[in-house]
Amino acid sequence: MKIVAVVQARMGSTRLPNKVMKPIGGVPMIELLMARLAMAKRVDQIVLATSTDERNLPLVEHVQNLGYVCVRGGEDDVLQRYLDAATEVDADVLVRITGDCPLVDPVLVDQAIDEFLSQSVEYHSNTSPATFPDGLDIEVFTIGALKRAALESQDPFDHEHVTPYLRKPGLFKTSAMLNGEDLSGLRWTVDEPADFEVISHVFQHFAPNVHFSWKQVLDLQTTQPALFAANHSIQRNEGALMGAGQKLWKRAKAVIPGGNMLLSKRAEMFLPEQWPAYFSKAKGCEVWDMDGHRYTDMSIMGIGTNILGYGHDEVDAAVRQTVDAGNMSTFNCPEEVYLAEKLVEIHPWADMARLARSGGEANAIAIRIARAASGRDKVAVCGYHGWHDWYLSANLGDGENLAGHLLPGLDPKGVPQNLRGTVFPFNYNNYQQLEDLVNAHDIGVIKMEVVRNMAPEDNFLHKVRQLATQRGIVLIFDECTSGFRETFGGLHKKYGVEPDMAMFGKALGNGYGITATIGRREVMEAAQSTFISSTFWTERIGPTAALKTLEVMERIKSWETITQTGLNIRERWQKLTDQHGLNIDHWGLAALTGYTFKSENALAYKTLITQEMLGKGFLAGNSVYVCTEHTPAVLDAYFEALDPIFATIKQCEEGRDVMGLLKGPVCHGGFKRLN
Repeated sequence: MKIVAVVQARMGSTRLPNKVMKPIGGVPMIELLMARLAMAKRVDQIVLATSTDERNLPLVEHVQNLGYVCVRGGEDDVLQRYLDAATEVDADVLVRITGDCPLVDPVLVDQAIDEFLSQSVEYHSNTSPATFPDGLDIEVFTIGALKRAALESQDPFDHEHVTPYLRKPGLFKTSAMLNGEDLSGLRWTVDEPADFEVISHVFQHFAPNVHFSWKQVLDLQTTQPALFAANHSIQRNEGALMGAGQKLWKRAKAVIPGGNMLLSKRAEMFLPEQWPAYFSKAKGCEVWDMDGHRYTDMSIMGIGTNILGYGHDEVDAAVRQTVDAGNMSTFNCPEEVYLAEKLVEIHPWADMARLARSGGEANAIAIRIARAASGRDKVAVCGYHGWHDWYLSANLGDGENLAGHLLPGLDPKGVPQNLRGTVFPFNYNNYQQLEDLVNAHDIGVIKMEVVRNMAPEDNFLHKVRQLATQRGIVLIFDECTSGFRETFGGLHKKYGVEPDMAMFGKALGNGYGITATIGRREVMEAAQSTFISSTFWTERIGPTAALKTLEVMERIKSWETITQTGLNIRERWQKLTDQHGLNIDHWGLAALTGYTFKSENALAYKTLITQEMLGKGFLAGNSVYVCTEHTPAVLDAYFEALDPIFATIKQCEEGRDVMGLLKGPVCHGGFKRLN
């Protein structure tokens, strides 16, 4: 009987890339693991099983130079890798050791093998149940049992994690190796940077000896617990329960402040600890995560960027043509002229346009030009979404309430003191408040969204326009989000009020980075007197995407489609609410529709919906950014999945504990996006 220890390792770890080759005391971690494992007397041979990914070549070369056999197989089907390794070396019994366990103890390995043989079982381990520290994991099983698992199970989880099928009750003869004291809460494995720090401390303490026992490590943790403190918050087998996106999100938060580049896309805004976080592919209204799971996006559709759906064929084809022709040059791209002309054509009140690539840039440009045109620095703003966050912090303190809305985490640190006191907020539909601001301060710019929680009342927009005209104030409409949702152009066209300037973004390029600031000639020409310039405002892809997006929108009248779809969604939400005896408030434009439960548990209910709908293949919360790909069939499937969740929420309103249904924390509140 040949007993072979198969060490499973690769370089492409999501949470800690290249970890198996990271040096501890100048020696790669995998070499330390192999050296310790080689002391096991009951093991006849040690084999490394890795994948064919080219990133693993340094690992393979190093281990082969140490004298070990290396077998390479598929990246995801690790079970098949084990079978390939067993076949190559004619193994009868396999001992599974993972590359993240450098403290593997050869005495424990021998003990596990002896117990396996004496009990005549097919599977034996010290992990089910776990009573030893995490990082001393040992599994012993027959080649026959592994072959049977490969044939009978088609579950990707079983093939990725090798042995779950062997542990299913009633299928195989199994036994367990137990420690006298439950030490499963101790973490000696290496999955994350904090783990590597702990293990490095351990080897450093015992250096130059690398053959210390696990009980010596246990004594060390008892006497010097500070050496093991770094990874206390990480749960055992956390990685097996996390998708690739969740692992990458955890890794991202260590190197990116906040984890990503946009607050609204943080995982905590949707489903803390469970949200897939990253995508591998997007098409139409469907998104694939990094594990290949497909979801229908009934959520925020890229934060409202894709009215025509993800990966629109015509838009992408135009972009590819531009890429082939060249995206950047010493010359200017002609598309910026064509796009400026098209935007002015759509908005006859405007004469000129400036292009940028992000909403923050467009807002900063608009403010800069408007200040230069009016000759005054003070700005009256309405609403919280769309203008430059830096601009807000110049005027507001940490967590200060702006126009009745809390701004979590806002902090003015880093903003020069002499810039504060230049931005004055006012509430939508409160004309008197705005007029008082204008009377009390030398306001040069009024910047506002066209619609907030409700439509304009008592001729509000017209009054604002008249006030700005009378006082020589530049009126800016923020259409970064609302543009092209209900009209072909700005939402202000619906209300018959013309601003002096307007900004567009979000959907303008159907997912490609392009924003625009348009305005009257006498205002826009003020840009000549102030330096507003950036190299990447001249790249070619953004204007190309925008031109094709506008062409398609105009041809299919996309704004009519998404508005009607949004109204249908709102009507069906209400029907579902009435059916289950619940109460909700609707908000937002029809094409950016949302609702909130009238309950103190509203945020928990939103989290529950996201959790349960994710399991059914939908990205969903309490709002939908509608796109043209949200067909009747898509809506039918969405509401069929949503119905039983509303029934559960009704039970919670009648006394069932909603927190007991959640698999993680409640999502963050974030901002309610209304237009």
